Amino acid sequence: MAAARLPPGVLNLRQFVHRQKVLSLYRKILKVIHQIPNEGDKQYLKNWARHEFKQNKNATDEDAVRMMLTHGNLQLKELEKMLQLAK
Repeated sequence: MAAARLPPGVLNLRQFVHRQKVLSLYRKILKVIHQIPNEGDKQYLKNWARHEFKQNKNATDEDAVRMMLTHGNLQLKELEKMLQLAK
């Protein structure tokens, strides 16, 4: 059976799943940042998150994307810990 050809620009299943994980991580980070009481810190962290995700938005290597997701999840956990300590 011949493999189906996808039009240019269409994501394959793995790329789609990685994209969904990245978007989910971004939303989670923004939710945690939203809980920060200090407006200056909140704005700084929003800008940091936006910059990090924009900087890597064109990454296509699956191993690199997985590594960045792992790193992002670790940073999310660290951010959540720091928020708990600040309360």
